Amino acid sequence: MNNQKQQKPTLSGQRFKTRKRDEKERFDPTQFQDCIIQGLTETGTDLEAVAKFLDASGAKLDYRRYAETLFDILVAGGMLAPGGTLADDMMRTDVCVFAAQEDLETMQAFAQVFNKLIRRYKYLEKGFEDEVKKLLLFLKGFSESERNKLAMLTGVLLANGTLNASILNSLYNENLVKEGVSAAFAVKLFKSWINEKDIHAVAASLRKVSMDNRLMELFPANKQSVEHFTKYFTEAGLKELSEYVRNQQTIGARKELQKELQEQMSRGDPFKDIILYVKEEMKKNNIPEPVVIGIVWSSVMSTVEWNKKEELVAEQAIKHLKQYSPLLAAFTTQAEVLSEEPILKWYKDAHVAKGKSVFLEQMKKFVEWLKNAEEESESEAEEGD
Repeated sequence: MNNQKQQKPTLSGQRFKTRKRDEKERFDPTQFQDCIIQGLTETGTDLEAVAKFLDASGAKLDYRRYAETLFDILVAGGMLAPGGTLADDMMRTDVCVFAAQEDLETMQAFAQVFNKLIRRYKYLEKGFEDEVKKLLLFLKGFSESERNKLAMLTGVLLANGTLNASILNSLYNENLVKEGVSAAFAVKLFKSWINEKDIHAVAASLRKVSMDNRLMELFPANKQSVEHFTKYFTEAGLKELSEYVRNQQTIGARKELQKELQEQMSRGDPFKDIILYVKEEMKKNNIPEPVVIGIVWSSVMSTVEWNKKEELVAEQAIKHLKQYSPLLAAFTTQAEVLSEEPILKWYKDAHVAKGKSVFLEQMKKFVEWLKNAEEESESEAEEGD
Protein backbone atom coordinates (compact mmCIF):
# COMPACT_ATOMS: atom_id res chain seq x y z
CA MET A 1 0.00 0.00 0.00
CA ASN A 2 1.33 3.41 -0.98
CA ASN A 3 1.27 5.62 2.17
CA GLN A 4 2.43 8.75 0.38
CA LYS A 5 -0.26 11.37 -0.04
CA GLN A 6 -1.05 11.81 -3.69
CA GLN A 7 -1.08 15.33 -5.11
CA LYS A 8 -4.47 16.44 -6.32
CA PRO A 9 -4.65 17.53 -9.94
CA THR A 10 -5.24 21.23 -10.58
CA LEU A 11 -6.40 23.15 -13.63
CA SER A 12 -4.73 26.50 -12.94
CA GLY A 13 -1.24 25.32 -12.05
CA GLN A 14 0.56 25.43 -8.74
CA ARG A 15 0.68 28.72 -6.82
CA PHE A 16 3.61 29.90 -4.72
CA LYS A 17 3.60 32.45 -1.93
CA THR A 18 5.73 35.51 -2.68
CA ARG A 19 7.10 37.80 -0.02
CA LYS A 20 6.08 41.40 -0.52
CA ARG A 21 9.65 42.69 -0.79
CA ASP A 22 10.36 40.25 -3.65
CA GLU A 23 7.60 41.73 -5.78
CA LYS A 24 9.82 44.60 -6.94
CA GLU A 25 11.63 44.09 -10.21
CA ARG A 26 15.17 42.85 -9.72
CA PHE A 27 18.01 44.60 -11.59
CA ASP A 28 21.77 44.56 -11.57
CA PRO A 29 23.44 47.99 -11.22
CA THR A 30 23.70 48.45 -15.00
CA GLN A 31 20.03 47.72 -15.60
CA PHE A 32 19.07 49.96 -12.68
CA GLN A 33 21.20 52.76 -14.10
CA ASP A 34 19.65 52.38 -17.55
CA CYS A 35 16.13 52.67 -16.10
CA ILE A 36 16.96 55.79 -14.08
CA ILE A 37 18.83 57.49 -16.92
CA GLN A 38 16.07 56.73 -19.43
CA GLY A 39 13.49 58.22 -17.07
CA LEU A 40 15.60 61.34 -16.42
CA THR A 41 16.14 61.83 -20.15
CA GLU A 42 12.38 61.78 -20.66
CA THR A 43 11.73 64.32 -17.88
CA GLY A 44 14.38 66.71 -19.19
CA THR A 45 15.64 69.57 -17.01
CA ASP A 46 12.26 70.21 -15.34
CA LEU A 47 13.29 69.43 -11.74
CA GLU A 48 9.67 69.21 -10.59
CA ALA A 49 9.16 66.43 -13.16
CA VAL A 50 12.43 64.82 -12.03
CA ALA A 51 11.22 64.74 -8.42
CA LYS A 52 7.91 63.17 -9.46
CA PHE A 53 9.68 60.54 -11.60
CA LEU A 54 12.01 59.59 -8.72
CA ASP A 55 9.08 59.41 -6.32
CA ALA A 56 7.13 57.05 -8.59
CA SER A 57 10.15 54.91 -9.54
CA GLY A 58 10.86 54.03 -5.93
CA ALA A 59 7.75 51.87 -5.93
CA LYS A 60 9.18 49.49 -8.54
CA LEU A 61 12.96 49.95 -8.50
CA ASP A 62 15.14 48.75 -5.64
CA TYR A 63 16.40 52.06 -4.24
CA ARG A 64 17.54 50.37 -1.04
CA ARG A 65 19.98 48.08 -2.86
CA TYR A 66 21.17 50.58 -5.46
CA ALA A 67 21.23 53.81 -3.47
CA GLU A 68 24.85 54.54 -4.42
CA THR A 69 24.09 54.11 -8.13
CA LEU A 70 21.03 56.35 -7.83
CA PHE A 71 22.94 59.18 -6.17
CA ASP A 72 25.93 58.83 -8.51
CA ILE A 73 23.56 59.42 -11.44
CA LEU A 74 21.79 62.39 -9.85
CA VAL A 75 25.08 64.09 -9.02
CA ALA A 76 27.46 63.06 -11.82
CA GLY A 77 25.18 61.73 -14.58
CA GLY A 78 26.30 58.12 -14.34
CA MET A 79 28.02 55.53 -12.16
CA LEU A 80 31.34 56.73 -10.79
CA ALA A 81 34.50 54.65 -10.92
CA PRO A 82 36.98 54.83 -8.00
CA GLY A 83 38.57 58.28 -7.99
CA GLY A 84 35.51 60.05 -9.35
CA THR A 85 35.65 59.37 -13.09
CA LEU A 86 32.64 58.25 -15.13
CA ALA A 87 32.94 54.81 -16.75
CA ASP A 88 33.24 55.15 -20.56
CA ASP A 89 31.08 52.15 -21.37
CA MET A 90 28.08 53.30 -19.30
CA MET A 91 25.04 55.39 -20.20
CA ARG A 92 25.06 59.01 -19.07
CA THR A 93 22.55 61.79 -18.57
CA ASP A 94 22.83 65.57 -18.54
CA VAL A 95 20.03 65.80 -15.99
CA CYS A 96 22.38 65.94 -13.01
CA VAL A 97 24.14 68.37 -10.69
CA PHE A 98 27.44 68.36 -12.58
CA ALA A 99 25.79 69.25 -15.91
CA ALA A 100 23.61 72.01 -14.43
CA GLN A 101 24.31 75.74 -14.32
CA GLU A 102 26.89 76.85 -11.78
CA ASP A 103 24.79 79.14 -9.59
CA LEU A 104 23.24 79.00 -6.14
CA GLU A 105 19.64 79.17 -7.35
CA THR A 106 20.08 76.03 -9.48
CA MET A 107 21.75 74.17 -6.61
CA GLN A 108 18.90 75.18 -4.29
CA ALA A 109 16.47 73.62 -6.79
CA PHE A 110 18.51 70.40 -6.91
CA ALA A 111 18.60 70.36 -3.10
CA GLN A 112 14.80 70.22 -3.16
CA VAL A 113 14.95 67.14 -5.40
CA PHE A 114 17.13 65.35 -2.84
CA ASN A 115 14.98 66.59 0.05
CA LYS A 116 11.76 65.25 -1.49
CA LEU A 117 13.35 61.93 -2.40
CA ILE A 118 14.78 61.32 1.08
CA ARG A 119 11.59 62.43 2.82
CA ARG A 120 9.65 59.97 0.67
CA TYR A 121 12.11 57.11 1.14
CA LYS A 122 13.53 57.65 4.62
CA TYR A 123 15.85 54.65 4.35
CA LEU A 124 17.91 56.56 1.76
CA GLU A 125 19.13 59.01 4.42
CA LYS A 126 22.16 56.96 5.48
CA GLY A 127 23.00 56.04 1.88
CA PHE A 128 22.95 59.69 0.86
CA GLU A 129 25.24 60.66 3.72
CA ASP A 130 27.69 57.93 2.69
CA GLU A 131 27.46 59.12 -0.91
CA VAL A 132 28.40 62.71 -0.03
CA LYS A 133 31.33 61.52 2.11
CA LYS A 134 32.53 59.51 -0.89
CA LEU A 135 32.07 62.42 -3.29
CA LEU A 136 34.15 64.67 -1.04
CA LEU A 137 36.98 62.14 -1.12
CA PHE A 138 36.72 62.10 -4.95
CA LEU A 139 37.04 65.91 -5.28
CA LYS A 140 40.36 65.77 -7.11
CA GLY A 141 38.69 63.70 -9.85
CA PHE A 142 36.15 66.44 -10.59
CA SER A 143 36.59 69.68 -12.52
CA GLU A 144 36.70 73.00 -10.66
CA SER A 145 33.18 73.81 -11.86
CA GLU A 146 31.88 70.43 -10.67
CA ARG A 147 33.50 70.95 -7.29
CA ASN A 148 31.91 74.40 -7.00
CA LYS A 149 28.44 73.02 -7.75
CA LEU A 150 28.88 70.18 -5.26
CA ALA A 151 30.10 72.65 -2.61
CA MET A 152 27.09 74.94 -3.06
CA LEU A 153 24.69 71.98 -3.01
CA THR A 154 26.32 70.56 0.14
CA GLY A 155 26.07 73.93 1.88
CA VAL A 156 22.34 74.16 1.14
CA LEU A 157 21.75 70.57 2.29
CA LEU A 158 23.66 71.25 5.53
CA ALA A 159 21.55 74.35 6.11
CA ASN A 160 18.21 72.56 5.71
CA GLY A 161 19.26 69.58 7.81
CA THR A 162 19.31 66.96 5.04
CA LEU A 163 23.00 66.41 5.80
CA ASN A 164 24.86 66.31 9.11
CA ALA A 165 28.00 68.41 9.56
CA SER A 166 29.98 65.23 10.34
CA ILE A 167 30.33 64.67 6.56
CA LEU A 168 32.93 67.47 6.60
CA ASN A 169 35.40 64.98 8.09
CA SER A 170 36.08 63.85 4.52
CA LEU A 171 37.61 67.26 3.78
CA TYR A 172 40.43 66.55 6.22
CA ASN A 173 41.86 63.96 3.84
CA GLU A 174 45.62 64.57 3.71
CA ASN A 175 45.89 64.77 -0.10
CA LEU A 176 42.92 67.14 -0.43
CA VAL A 177 44.32 69.40 2.28
CA LYS A 178 47.86 69.37 0.90
CA GLU A 179 46.77 70.46 -2.59
CA GLY A 180 44.46 73.22 -1.34
CA VAL A 181 41.31 71.48 -2.59
CA SER A 182 39.71 71.28 0.86
CA ALA A 183 40.06 74.99 1.65
CA ALA A 184 38.78 76.10 -1.77
CA PHE A 185 35.81 73.74 -1.50
CA ALA A 186 35.08 74.98 2.03
CA VAL A 187 34.83 78.59 0.79
CA LYS A 188 31.97 77.77 -1.61
CA LEU A 189 30.31 75.45 0.91
CA PHE A 190 30.30 77.95 3.80
CA LYS A 191 29.13 80.78 1.56
CA SER A 192 26.00 78.86 0.55
CA TRP A 193 25.48 77.51 4.09
CA ILE A 194 25.70 80.96 5.69
CA ASN A 195 23.55 82.42 2.90
CA GLU A 196 20.78 79.95 3.82
CA LYS A 197 21.14 80.42 7.59
CA ASP A 198 23.68 82.59 9.44
CA ILE A 199 27.03 82.14 11.19
CA HIS A 200 25.33 81.38 14.54
CA ALA A 201 23.34 78.48 13.05
CA VAL A 202 26.45 77.20 11.28
CA ALA A 203 28.45 77.39 14.52
CA ALA A 204 25.74 75.47 16.39
CA SER A 205 25.80 72.68 13.80
CA LEU A 206 29.59 72.45 13.98
CA ARG A 207 29.53 72.31 17.80
CA LYS A 208 27.06 69.41 17.77
CA VAL A 209 29.61 67.22 15.98
CA SER A 210 32.67 68.66 17.78
CA MET A 211 34.03 70.29 14.64
CA ASP A 212 33.94 73.91 15.79
CA ASN A 213 37.63 73.78 16.76
CA ARG A 214 38.85 71.79 13.73
CA LEU A 215 38.38 74.24 10.87
CA MET A 216 42.06 75.20 10.74
CA GLU A 217 42.77 71.57 9.75
CA LEU A 218 41.55 72.54 6.27
CA PHE A 219 45.13 73.79 5.81
CA PRO A 220 48.45 71.91 5.99
CA ALA A 221 50.15 71.81 9.40
CA ASN A 222 52.58 74.62 8.53
CA LYS A 223 49.66 76.93 7.72
CA GLN A 224 47.37 76.09 10.64
CA SER A 225 47.37 79.51 12.30
CA VAL A 226 44.60 81.97 13.08
CA GLU A 227 46.37 84.59 10.99
CA HIS A 228 46.50 82.41 7.86
CA PHE A 229 42.91 81.20 8.28
CA THR A 230 41.62 84.73 8.82
CA LYS A 231 43.47 86.14 5.81
CA TYR A 232 42.36 83.32 3.47
CA PHE A 233 38.66 83.34 4.34
CA THR A 234 38.36 87.12 4.76
CA GLU A 235 39.80 87.65 1.27
CA ALA A 236 37.30 85.05 0.01
CA GLY A 237 34.42 87.12 1.43
CA LEU A 238 33.82 85.13 4.61
CA LYS A 239 34.79 87.62 7.29
CA GLU A 240 32.15 86.28 9.69
CA LEU A 241 33.69 82.79 9.54
CA SER A 242 37.16 84.26 10.10
CA GLU A 243 35.96 86.14 13.19
CA TYR A 244 34.20 83.05 14.50
CA VAL A 245 37.36 80.93 14.24
CA ARG A 246 39.46 83.69 15.83
CA ASN A 247 37.02 83.89 18.77
CA GLN A 248 37.00 80.11 19.13
CA GLN A 249 40.78 79.99 19.25
CA THR A 250 40.92 82.82 21.79
CA ILE A 251 38.34 81.15 24.05
CA GLY A 252 40.12 77.82 23.71
CA ALA A 253 43.51 79.37 24.50
CA ARG A 254 42.14 81.10 27.61
CA LYS A 255 40.53 77.90 28.91
CA GLU A 256 43.73 75.95 28.29
CA LEU A 257 45.79 78.64 30.03
CA GLN A 258 43.58 78.57 33.12
CA LYS A 259 43.59 74.77 33.25
CA GLU A 260 47.39 74.55 32.98
CA LEU A 261 47.85 77.40 35.45
CA GLN A 262 45.75 75.63 38.08
CA GLU A 263 47.72 72.42 37.56
CA GLN A 264 51.03 74.27 37.95
CA MET A 265 49.85 75.91 41.16
CA SER A 266 48.57 72.60 42.53
CA ARG A 267 51.98 71.04 41.86
CA GLY A 268 53.69 73.96 43.57
CA ASP A 269 55.76 74.95 40.54
CA PRO A 270 58.15 77.89 41.10
CA PHE A 271 56.59 81.30 40.36
CA LYS A 272 59.34 82.14 37.85
CA ASP A 273 58.38 79.08 35.76
CA ILE A 274 54.68 79.92 35.95
CA ILE A 275 55.31 83.56 34.97
CA LEU A 276 57.46 82.53 32.01
CA TYR A 277 54.78 80.10 30.79
CA VAL A 278 51.96 82.66 31.11
CA LYS A 279 53.93 85.38 29.30
CA GLU A 280 54.67 82.99 26.42
CA GLU A 281 50.96 82.13 26.13
CA MET A 282 50.03 85.83 26.23
CA LYS A 283 52.35 86.54 23.31
CA LYS A 284 51.42 83.45 21.30
CA ASN A 285 47.66 83.92 21.62
CA ASN A 286 47.57 87.73 21.82
CA ILE A 287 45.84 87.72 25.23
CA PRO A 288 45.74 91.21 26.80
CA GLU A 289 47.05 91.78 30.34
CA PRO A 290 43.65 92.60 31.95
CA VAL A 291 42.32 89.26 30.69
CA VAL A 292 45.40 87.42 31.97
CA ILE A 293 45.16 88.94 35.44
CA GLY A 294 41.55 87.75 35.58
CA ILE A 295 42.67 84.23 34.67
CA VAL A 296 45.50 84.35 37.23
CA TRP A 297 43.12 85.64 39.91
CA SER A 298 40.57 82.90 39.24
CA SER A 299 43.30 80.28 39.32
CA VAL A 300 44.73 81.61 42.58
CA MET A 301 41.32 81.71 44.25
CA SER A 302 40.46 78.18 43.11
CA THR A 303 43.52 76.60 44.74
CA VAL A 304 42.24 77.09 48.30
CA GLU A 305 39.44 75.47 50.30
CA TRP A 306 37.63 78.42 51.86
CA ASN A 307 36.74 78.33 55.53
CA LYS A 308 33.04 77.76 56.26
CA LYS A 309 33.13 80.38 59.01
CA GLU A 310 32.59 83.72 57.31
CA GLU A 311 34.43 85.71 59.99
CA LEU A 312 37.64 83.79 59.17
CA VAL A 313 37.41 84.13 55.38
CA ALA A 314 38.93 87.62 55.20
CA GLU A 315 41.98 86.62 57.26
CA GLN A 316 42.39 83.47 55.16
CA ALA A 317 42.12 85.46 51.92
CA ILE A 318 44.77 87.99 52.96
CA LYS A 319 47.17 85.23 53.93
CA HIS A 320 46.52 83.39 50.67
CA LEU A 321 46.93 86.48 48.48
CA LYS A 322 50.20 87.46 50.21
CA GLN A 323 51.57 84.08 49.21
CA TYR A 324 50.66 84.67 45.54
CA SER A 325 51.34 88.43 45.41
CA PRO A 326 54.57 88.03 43.35
CA LEU A 327 52.58 86.16 40.71
CA LEU A 328 49.82 88.77 40.61
CA ALA A 329 52.37 91.61 40.54
CA ALA A 330 54.04 90.16 37.44
CA PHE A 331 50.91 90.78 35.38
CA THR A 332 49.77 94.13 36.77
CA THR A 333 52.18 96.44 34.98
CA GLN A 334 49.34 98.68 33.72
CA ALA A 335 47.72 101.30 35.99
CA GLU A 336 44.16 100.00 35.57
CA VAL A 337 43.71 96.24 35.85
CA LEU A 338 39.96 96.43 36.30
CA SER A 339 37.79 99.28 35.13
CA GLU A 340 34.99 100.71 37.28
CA GLU A 341 32.24 98.92 35.38
CA PRO A 342 33.17 95.28 36.21
CA ILE A 343 33.87 96.17 39.86
CA LEU A 344 30.46 97.79 40.28
CA LYS A 345 28.79 94.91 38.45
CA TRP A 346 30.51 92.37 40.71
CA TYR A 347 29.47 94.30 43.80
CA LYS A 348 25.87 94.51 42.64
CA ASP A 349 25.08 91.04 41.29
CA ALA A 350 28.00 89.07 39.78
CA HIS A 351 28.91 86.92 42.76
CA VAL A 352 27.72 83.93 44.79
CA ALA A 353 26.59 84.35 48.36
CA LYS A 354 28.88 81.83 50.06
CA GLY A 355 31.83 83.52 51.75
CA LYS A 356 31.30 86.80 49.94
CA SER A 357 29.33 88.82 52.49
CA VAL A 358 32.54 89.69 54.33
CA PHE A 359 34.18 90.95 51.14
CA LEU A 360 31.08 92.91 50.17
CA GLU A 361 31.05 94.73 53.51
CA GLN A 362 34.74 95.54 53.27
CA MET A 363 34.32 96.75 49.67
CA LYS A 364 31.42 99.07 50.58
CA LYS A 365 33.49 102.24 51.15
CA PHE A 366 35.60 101.63 48.04
CA VAL A 367 32.52 101.12 45.87
CA GLU A 368 30.93 104.30 47.24
CA TRP A 369 34.12 106.19 46.39
CA LEU A 370 34.03 104.79 42.85
CA LYS A 371 30.41 105.85 42.37
CA ASN A 372 31.12 109.37 43.65
CA ALA A 373 34.21 109.68 41.45
CA GLU A 374 32.17 108.54 38.45
CA GLU A 375 29.40 111.10 39.19
CA GLU A 376 31.97 113.89 39.57
CA SER A 377 33.56 112.96 36.24
CA GLU A 378 30.17 113.09 34.54
CA SER A 379 29.40 116.49 36.07
CA GLU A 380 32.74 117.91 34.92
CA ALA A 381 32.12 116.58 31.42
CA GLU A 382 28.67 118.25 31.32
CA GLU A 383 30.13 121.57 32.50
CA GLY A 384 32.81 121.35 29.82
CA ASP A 385 30.09 120.94 27.19
